[in-house]
Amino acid sequence: MSPINNITAAADNAAAAATGSSGQTAFKVESPYVRYGDNAIESDYMYDTTIVSRDAATGKLSAKPTKVHYQFQTSTKVGRVGLMLVGWGGNNGSTVSASILANKKGISWETRRGTQEPNYFGSVMLASTVKLGVDANLKDVYVPFNEVVPMVHPNDVVIGGWDINSMNIGDAMRRAQVLPVDLQRKVYDDLKTLKPLPSVYFPDFIAANQEERADNVIGGTKQEQLEHLRRDIRDFKQANSLDRVIVMWTANTERYADVLAGVNDTADNVLRAIEAGHGEIAPSTLFAVASILEDAPFINGSPQNTLVPGVIALAEREGSFVGGDDFKSGQTKIKSVLAEFLVNAGIKPLAITSYNHLGNNDGRNLSAPAQFRSKEISKSSVVDDMVGANSLLYKKGEHPDHTIVIKYVPSVGDSKRALDEYVSEIFMGGLNTISVYNTCEDSLLASPLIIDLFMVTELMTRVKYRLTPDAAAAADSQKWLPFHSVLSILSYMLKAPVVAPGTPVVNALAKQRMAMENIMRAFVGLPPNNEMLLEHKAFH
Repeated sequence: MSPINNITAAADNAAAAATGSSGQTAFKVESPYVRYGDNAIESDYMYDTTIVSRDAATGKLSAKPTKVHYQFQTSTKVGRVGLMLVGWGGNNGSTVSASILANKKGISWETRRGTQEPNYFGSVMLASTVKLGVDANLKDVYVPFNEVVPMVHPNDVVIGGWDINSMNIGDAMRRAQVLPVDLQRKVYDDLKTLKPLPSVYFPDFIAANQEERADNVIGGTKQEQLEHLRRDIRDFKQANSLDRVIVMWTANTERYADVLAGVNDTADNVLRAIEAGHGEIAPSTLFAVASILEDAPFINGSPQNTLVPGVIALAEREGSFVGGDDFKSGQTKIKSVLAEFLVNAGIKPLAITSYNHLGNNDGRNLSAPAQFRSKEISKSSVVDDMVGANSLLYKKGEHPDHTIVIKYVPSVGDSKRALDEYVSEIFMGGLNTISVYNTCEDSLLASPLIIDLFMVTELMTRVKYRLTPDAAAAADSQKWLPFHSVLSILSYMLKAPVVAPGTPVVNALAKQRMAMENIMRAFVGLPPNNEMLLEHKAFH
């Protein structure tokens, strides 16, 4: 399996040189609370929060502002990083591989509108900016999101992976019919040399219509398959001289696994269930466990419950990272914006009806009831936290009607159609209806999410923290610790964010982006961004 990073751009290719590289930052913080060393940035950070209590007798609330003293240490050595995709030969895997190659080599192509240059549009890390502060004239200053802290750049990544189908990545790209034909022609020769490793195939977990593709599978028991996957990760890391490997599931949606006591509820039980070959151990669970045991962060980009309690417990025990679930690309992303807007505006959504149809292999797999149910679950929870935050609109236990329909229509290919209707109660019992129609290339929305998830996950492997609840006390005596094993910072890119046990799930898109932005600012000792703009309001 040839890594995509072996393809190098021509020395005189200015387009490729201008696309950026790993570890760049746009600024340096001038503060006594920020220290730049040869290999790390350390910051002292006061985390402001408000503790609320309720008087038992009167029911009156009391709010107490508090400060917690954190120190963050971010290694500035990005190193050489690999990305292993499960389902590499699918629409997402082949599209992201071809697109990174085009960006790396500065490959342009002809369209009916003229010459198109490669870009990373759709990536919040690479194609959006964040406010750094204001200049001497009180004008806002913005910097690229990926230059707040040192981050890996996709142009430097080594890509590999697995697939149940043996087709090389060049032919898989052609089969996907996502990218323009002229671009396909220009990257095909490089991609046809890339061949996916054999993958794990359990017919019980994906639709029966996928059987014809399964000509590249790992045999043996589940324990033997686990060891095979672990060996694949080690070999890929060694063969490409990598400092870190990240594994991401971008394969077919599986059915939900039953969570059973004694099977997948604890770390030890999961390992024993794999050894015993239990029927509720899914292929994605094998990949997650293999990644955890090899200290390779694992991200689940599909809606099934890969990260069962036992897998999360294993990640916590091994000190490895996991994240999920389900790439949040189009319809659900819009829903997480529009529902938040309506509820925050004091408008009460009564019914949200979502319909979409698509014709790619994802749609074909989702035409099976068990696989559709996994997707339905991941899409359904997107408005829960917004509804729960407004007791003025919704009584306890009250929730909008939420209906989701997905249909497979082969002729539309990767060009998914999504239709949403929002019926809301407004002033004095009136009704408001908003209808949204969205057409999009499914894989062209998902591929930038793969890149963002990869970049943020890699960053979190280089960050440690320590804290003291006493804001006045020094944190220096405390031990440096990694963030929690469940990377909830990835929630912006995911439909059904998995969070640490006992912690809140946030689905509102603006809150998710704000959290990601302000956490990265904390790593370099900057206060959180807000939109108070007092400098423009309280002055004479």
